[in-house]
Amino acid sequence: MKVLISGASVAGPALAYWLTRHGFTVTVVERAPALRKTGGHAIDLFRPAMDIVERMGVLEQVLAAKTGTDFLTMHTESGARAELEIRRVMGAVSDRHVEIMRDDLSEIFYDATRHDVEYVFGDSITSISGDGEVTFERGAPARYDLVIGADGLHSNVRRLVFGPESRYTSWVGAYLAVASVPNHLGLDGRMEGVAGVGRMAAMYGAAHLPDARAVFLFRTARELDYHHRDTDRQKELLRARFDGLGWEVPRLMEELARTPAFYFDSITQLRLDTWSRGRVTLVGDAGYCPGPAVGGSTSLAVVGAYVLAGELAAHGGDHTRAYPAYEAELGDYVRRSRTFAINAARRLVPGSRFELWALTAGVRLINRLPVALTRAAAKAGSKGVRLHDSIALKDYAARRETTSRP
Repeated sequence: MKVLISGASVAGPALAYWLTRHGFTVTVVERAPALRKTGGHAIDLFRPAMDIVERMGVLEQVLAAKTGTDFLTMHTESGARAELEIRRVMGAVSDRHVEIMRDDLSEIFYDATRHDVEYVFGDSITSISGDGEVTFERGAPARYDLVIGADGLHSNVRRLVFGPESRYTSWVGAYLAVASVPNHLGLDGRMEGVAGVGRMAAMYGAAHLPDARAVFLFRTARELDYHHRDTDRQKELLRARFDGLGWEVPRLMEELARTPAFYFDSITQLRLDTWSRGRVTLVGDAGYCPGPAVGGSTSLAVVGAYVLAGELAAHGGDHTRAYPAYEAELGDYVRRSRTFAINAARRLVPGSRFELWALTAGVRLINRLPVALTRAAAKAGSKGVRLHDSIALKDYAARRETTSRP
């Protein structure tokens, strides 16, 4: 069976890997002219995603590219200061975790698939018919048995098949920006930042990075007016929101004019009743983004790709059975990820001076607790804390039906 995947970031190549392993013929089309290699921003992989990475045979490469951010120093606009050993927090959230740059992970997945998968860069889908006929901006039309959107929060496939993005998005009240900046603080394995009411800025670096990343999180009372591709407008909004915040923020604002890589977007959730329509389905952020930076969306995307490929194999490529099984298998994890993301956004960006005080006080308390006690408290407490470790992965390789190439 011939499968077309739109998007070559993380979910697309991960899905392509498993579909190829199950006997499907896969083409991946990507709008960008080449694989992005600017590093992107740091993302988290939790136990289920790490287990999948290991099954893909790329665990060694992922571990070699991890950021190794172990400590956080957080200042507040009121002059307080707190230190956090990050492994205490991550140890409570997951018992197998790696932080890695998004583009590094994308490149690792691409390298694992490029000899078995056809990649077409610099092109995009323009239409998808009910019988699988697909047209492109540049390439010739072609027919596919299945079409899968793995093209992110602003998915082109979703727009073509399900309609305007505004029908399915739910803004959680916050924004995220990331910029590549010179590592003038010499950060290696450490993040340093400043928090104020409704806004937070930080920098981190890693040994294998030639520069650093500046991260900005902030809340607003209402949604901002901008286009997701208008970076000049986005930088203007960011400067206005962080005006007057101390620490290294003024210098970081100056660096916005020179940064080689910049990302800005709302922390928005997708809420679709179904991710599938006819031959088409969605995977990762394109179908069920719980919220960038706060909902474990990359780990969820890796799990989603594995489950989708597995269910297609288990049902002999019959999408009328595989797609509902995929949504049923992943549905609870997606719904709980949304709740997790909303709560995380509220905790990360203090909404009042009391919440700002509580944030620093909580950091100091965590540092006083033994690591084992922190992990035990997380296991005994709310299941939401260990959300990302809670999904059990099926062994699809052991139970799949045969799918054959034409």
